[in-house]
Order: sequence, then structure tokens, then C-alpha cells
Amino acid sequence: MRTIAVITTLLLAACNAAPESPAPASTAVPDQPGAVDTAHNSRNALDWPGTYVGTVPCADCEGIRTTITLRADGSFERELLFLGKSASPVQESGQFSWNDAGSVVTLDAGDGAMQMYQVGENRLFHLDQSGGRITGELADRYVLGRISNDARIEDRKWLLVEIMGQAYEPSDDGRAAFLLLDSGERRASGNNSCNNFFGGYVIETGQRIRFAGNLGATMMACPDTMTEQTFMEALATVDNYSIDGDQLTLNRARMAPLLRFRLATGRD
Repeated sequence: MRTIAVITTLLLAACNAAPESPAPASTAVPDQPGAVDTAHNSRNALDWPGTYVGTVPCADCEGIRTTITLRADGSFERELLFLGKSASPVQESGQFSWNDAGSVVTLDAGDGAMQMYQVGENRLFHLDQSGGRITGELADRYVLGRISNDARIEDRKWLLVEIMGQAYEPSDDGRAAFLLLDSGERRASGNNSCNNFFGGYVIETGQRIRFAGNLGATMMACPDTMTEQTFMEALATVDNYSIDGDQLTLNRARMAPLLRFRLATGRD
């Protein structure tokens, strides 16, 4: 098992050398001076124990899919998967500690190297090595969301019926676009009207959903490339969902639904 020291070095390199953008600036975590309000901080006021998932930028891979579990007894587990570089995740465990303000946890696997995260409501913010929040164009990619489950939409087959406000009809060869969310593997899969696609997803409280990491797809030649391209672009940008009986919509903020599905029946 690789040590947390190696992992922290890789993550720091990712923060400072991500190829798609200059290294983002940082600002210190805003702790108020003076007496600490121990009754109303993240540690005491938020329901923070749980599992958080996100994909942070990587200097020499497609991204680092990070899964962190924080427990009420002060222990943690962290799993790092270097997408496009390694098929096996790096796993570590240890104890974490809170800062005096009760807003930041520091993960320590016992070898002297540590990583800090600011604790928000259903969020962990990956901090730089000085304890600062990462800002700039890539800031939202350094946020991990607390995962949840929704049996109403997971482990069910959803058939596409509308895309960007336009009715969708399957192609003549009978290949229909659909979506599956595997709650056990946290894996999204399906068909985008021609090719099969796959990738991770995270459901968060408040009916929020993100399709984590880079979505992949097979590369079969398709007569209708516009539909599959629009489908994949829409899937990558949704941030919330709504459910009404056997109807599922995937949305971006409060805009009109990007994708609309119906629940598959035994005849489908």
C-alpha cells in the first residue's frame, strides 16, 4: 500500500500543475478572530459523518477520484483512484483531527504527512498545503459531495423520452437511449442512442446529482452523432433531479429539464 506521503505529493502536484489551467490561487480558510463559537461550528452543528466523493484534477492523469469516509469516532478511510493511469485504487486509513474553530479536519495516516479538508454542509473542500481554499477556474473540482441513496431512481432502468426540450424517438434499429444507476457500485451506465456509456455518479441530499469523473463511451460509428453528443454533454452538466411517479428529469439549476426519462416496464 502506498503511503499518504506519496499521495499528498501527487495531490499537491495536481493542484499546482494541472495542465488545463494555471495553478489556482488560494485564500485562507476564514476563521474569525477571537473566541471560537464551539456551539455553532461544522463539528457541532452539521451532520458530517458519512462518505464523500469527488474527482479532483490530476497533473498526469484524467483525474483523481477520491472517496473519503469520516466516522464519529474520529477515524477515516480514503480511497484514491488515478483515472486513466491505474485500475487499482490506493487505500489508506487512520485518524483525523479538528482545528480549534471546528471547521477543518486533518487526515493523518500515521506517517507524518497530512491532508486538510474544510467541512461544509454535505461537502468537503480539498485545501492546499497551507490550509487555504482553492480558487480559480478549477475550484469547483476540489469539492467532494456527501453521498446519499434514493431508491426511487437507483437500480431501475430509465428510458429517454426527451432531450433538451425535444421529443426523442429510438433509431430504426431499435437501440433506445436509457440510464441505469447502480447503487452498489455507484456506477452510471446505459446507452446514449448509439453507444454504451459508463461512469461514476453521486447523489447528494436535496435531490442533487453529479456524474463524477470523466464519462466514457464505446466508439461505434453512429448515423445520428448529434443526439448522442447532446446526451453526453447534458449528462455531464446536470446537478439536480426531480421525480414524479414513473417520470425522471435531470436538470441544471432551475433551467428547463435537460433530459427526461420514463421508467421502463416489463415490455421494454
